[in-house]
This record gives sequence, structure tokens and C-alpha cells, in this order.
Amino acid sequence: MTTRWLTPEEQRAWRAYIAASLLLEDALDRQLQQEAGMSHLYYSVLAGLSEAPDRSMRMTDLAESLKITRSRLTYVVARLEKDGALRREGCASDKRGSVAVLTDEGMALLERTAPGHVEMVRRAVFDHLGPEQVEQLERICTGITEALQGDGAEAVTSDDLPWRRRSCSSG
Repeated sequence: MTTRWLTPEEQRAWRAYIAASLLLEDALDRQLQQEAGMSHLYYSVLAGLSEAPDRSMRMTDLAESLKITRSRLTYVVARLEKDGALRREGCASDKRGSVAVLTDEGMALLERTAPGHVEMVRRAVFDHLGPEQVEQLERICTGITEALQGDGAEAVTSDDLPWRRRSCSSG
């Protein structure tokens, strides 16, 4: 099989994407650590639960929405549970599963933290893009996501998706 090397244009785009994504994640983590003592992933768990019906979500569904492994989510949830930001409950429809529930304390933490986080996202990303670029960014990222988790021939197999890995036992 012949390697399909990146063209110079693709190489520049790839390196720009890598630099931007690493710098953005670092900036978001630093802002959230300074303001709330949590990482961007912890914030994302709280935000995801805040948008779910009854501020609760089955752990496997939460892992899928965050695109992380179930074991990593279990670790984060344990820390947030210890801090009182959420609690775990048994899943009524599946005795093996569990549900993460955002507590009132967790919701208050999110409400205090969200304005600074949104301002950082706006300053780092959206203040530098016009409306057409925002639409393009959404299409590009959606296309990449669908290619990686879709059903097409070029997609990652379902067992390779982080939240479906069999080596993870929680959820």
C-alpha cells in the first residue's frame, strides 16, 4: 500500500489545527483552574448534565456525549461526587448501569463558572471569526466527527470509539 502523504497545503492546515486545538484546550483549562479549580473536562461534565432532562444522564451516554472512555468519566465523576457537585444513582432500566445527577451545589458552581468560561471561548475563538467562518467551522468539525464515528468505510469501528471500549468496565 502506498502512503498518501499530505500535500503542503494539507500539512499546513493539519499543523494549524493541532496548534490551535492544543492551545485552546490549555487556555480553557488554565481559565477554569484559576476561576473554579477544575479542568475543562470537569466543567464539560457539569455543563452536559445541566442540559440533560432532570440534570441527569446515564454514565455511558454521558461518556459518549463527551467523547471519552467510561473509565475516565468514572474517575471524573468520583471527584465531582466527592466535591458535592454531583451524585451517582442506580439506573432504573439497567441494574448494571448508573446515572450521574447534577446537584444544586454543582449547578451553582456551573452558574458561577460559566460566564468566565464563555468569555474565554468567545475571546479565543469567536471574536476572530465572521459569521461565514463560524458556519464553516461547524461544518468542518461536524464532518470530522461524523467521519470518525460514522458508519462509512473510512470510519473508526464502533469498538474503537472511546465510550465503547470493552476494556472499560464502568457505566
